[in-house]
Amino acid sequence: MTMAALAILAGLVLLVWSADKFVEGAAATAKHMGMPALLIGIVIIGFGTSAPEMVVSALAASDGNPGLALGNAYGSNITNIALILGVTALIAPIAVQSQIIRKELPILLVVTLLAGWQLYDGNLGRMDAAILLTVLLGLMGWSIREGLSQRQDALAGEVEEELNSHPMSLKTALIWLFIGLVVLVISSRILVWGAVTVAQSMGVSDLIIGLTIVAIGTSLPELASSVVAARKGEHDLAIGNVIGSNLFNTLAVVGIAAGIHPLAVESDVLTRDWALMLALTIGLLLMAIGLKGPGRITRPEGLALIAVYLGYTGYLGYGVLS
Repeated sequence: MTMAALAILAGLVLLVWSADKFVEGAAATAKHMGMPALLIGIVIIGFGTSAPEMVVSALAASDGNPGLALGNAYGSNITNIALILGVTALIAPIAVQSQIIRKELPILLVVTLLAGWQLYDGNLGRMDAAILLTVLLGLMGWSIREGLSQRQDALAGEVEEELNSHPMSLKTALIWLFIGLVVLVISSRILVWGAVTVAQSMGVSDLIIGLTIVAIGTSLPELASSVVAARKGEHDLAIGNVIGSNLFNTLAVVGIAAGIHPLAVESDVLTRDWALMLALTIGLLLMAIGLKGPGRITRPEGLALIAVYLGYTGYLGYGVLS
């Protein structure tokens, strides 16, 4: 039990470090290859921050722990909106100016509804995985087209400023990209082993472990990047990280995991976890679009998001204890 707990701690520390280096290396490499800043923000940074969830869930599914794989994906989505954007908004209210982000939010809502439809029969099979990954490919194509055609978007300026503040040679970028990926896989393996061992020792389902400890750990890269971006006034980059990550989690992370090993879905996943994920997505859409003025997430709204997360986590903890 002690070794497993230490494995979780070490896995999380290495996971956060490697994910950061992986995204930095990938973004710098893309810039050297001439990729537009907006495209780097949408694809490389937005989706790249979900690399920990993808590797952890894929390994969990291959090991026959579907609850951990699914809990990690949906738990990360809940954590991203309720905890990460909540904390970020408390530090600095998030103003949404990017038109790309305003377009991505309705897409995220549709993708979330698609996930609920697939969960309804209590199983995520390989056909479901094929649908999710097909939608992902279509979304990637749309993102590339938007990134190439709208270079003056507010998000593009923030990404360009961020890349210029951390210049990196192509050789250095490739080295960090490789090291980040290798350590990411190793740390994910350590984390999965520790999480499964702790769950079995405590008699807790791997779904709950995935929704809480693992989800928080794999979401730490988004937390770090969003908080830093918000403190610099890069609001669109802060919220763009979360939206891109949630899209990738719902489509790629779940899709890859279900493709490796069909996932049996507990009824609570639909009625509790997905329902909250849907409610948070709708709330984020309304706040970001702005019904009575410019779209923004204020400090009171950030506090409300944190309260929702604490209530949800407390409810899960109460269920375990009872």
